[in-house]
Amino acid sequence: MSFSFDVTHSLDDAPGRAGVIHTPHGDIETPAFIVVGTKATVKAVLPESVADTGAQAVLANAYHLYLQPGSDIVDEAGGLGRFMNWPGPTFTDSGGFQVMSLGAGFKKVLAMDTKGMADDDVIAEGKTRRAHVDDDGVTFKSHLDGTRHRFTPEVSMRIQHELGADIMFAFDELTTLMNTREYQEDSVERTHAWAVRCLREHARLTAERVGKPYQALFGVIQGAQYEDLRRRASRDLASLEVDGQRFDGFGLGGALEKQNLGRIIGWMVDELPEDKPRHLLGISEPDDLFAAVEMGADTFDCVNPSRVARNAAIYTADGRYNVNTAAHRRSFIPLEDGCDCYTCTHYTRAYLHHLFKAKEMLASTLATIHNERFTVRLVDQMRLTLKDGTFGAFRSEFLGRFYAGRRVS
Repeated sequence: MSFSFDVTHSLDDAPGRAGVIHTPHGDIETPAFIVVGTKATVKAVLPESVADTGAQAVLANAYHLYLQPGSDIVDEAGGLGRFMNWPGPTFTDSGGFQVMSLGAGFKKVLAMDTKGMADDDVIAEGKTRRAHVDDDGVTFKSHLDGTRHRFTPEVSMRIQHELGADIMFAFDELTTLMNTREYQEDSVERTHAWAVRCLREHARLTAERVGKPYQALFGVIQGAQYEDLRRRASRDLASLEVDGQRFDGFGLGGALEKQNLGRIIGWMVDELPEDKPRHLLGISEPDDLFAAVEMGADTFDCVNPSRVARNAAIYTADGRYNVNTAAHRRSFIPLEDGCDCYTCTHYTRAYLHHLFKAKEMLASTLATIHNERFTVRLVDQMRLTLKDGTFGAFRSEFLGRFYAGRRVS
């Protein structure tokens, strides 16, 4: 099958572990941050530069690549990796997040305000509902041109098989934290039913596409902030087998309460097998990464490092700052002292300040290189300290320094 996972080290007092995911296009040492290249590109950055950040794998989006250029074109090109000139492992997500985003209009948030009354018709202010969920799938309007499309578990599997990533995810329904308990229960049942269909279609397509490298399929666990739903969904997906096909790993999905992130991950990890990898979808803030690693998540992805970089926000060990403010106009030092990324070893804050003020495209490139390197290196350091027994000390030192000096503007 050319896909497997080995655990090599574990924390003594928590579920956190280090290991290796083996894929047809190379190994991923875990814990690892997976850089997001939504449309088969990390915005503003060459694939070679992404590799130089230390990234071991990239994740692209099935919804976006289905709309443009079309998954059939990526398939004809030889798959996602060959299409984007990335030689290493690749991931694709299922499109489930876009269903929520198009339906409710919310971006991925951890700390959604849930103090108000629960509302299953919730929609972000100023947004129009573009997606409608039923038990069979989702009908949605393209954000590009307004055309109508239909995603079902079978369609998502076909698209992801054509994209050819080493790791892909079952089609799921992502709810908001503001949905009612009743809707969350229905959604968990719907996601499970879709998981059954995904496994069946995955087995069929794998047999049909003889000669293609094996693509691992991860089941996605929902359940929002409810312990019983999270645990039940985890147990059900872990034991699920359809036509001889089981999930190769698991996606820890859904909207999560930031203050309870570690606890919610712990609920799921308690119910999942030790010998299969766990991917936490959409996380990259340092405190969230430490909490997730400690509680047993293996890989992570998030657009945030590149997204905030395009708005001049720079991550450092002493917190985050905006390089386009007046304080950096004559600052002839690297973005971060001691950073080994290409940007910090060649350019100054004053130069990036100039690029952002002049609205030059190079600003996004150089800032993104730094932020991706910062995030990849941070998780790499977690992996090393987990192996040598100093994870707890490293977490306390890093978070104390990062949040003590954090400047967000």
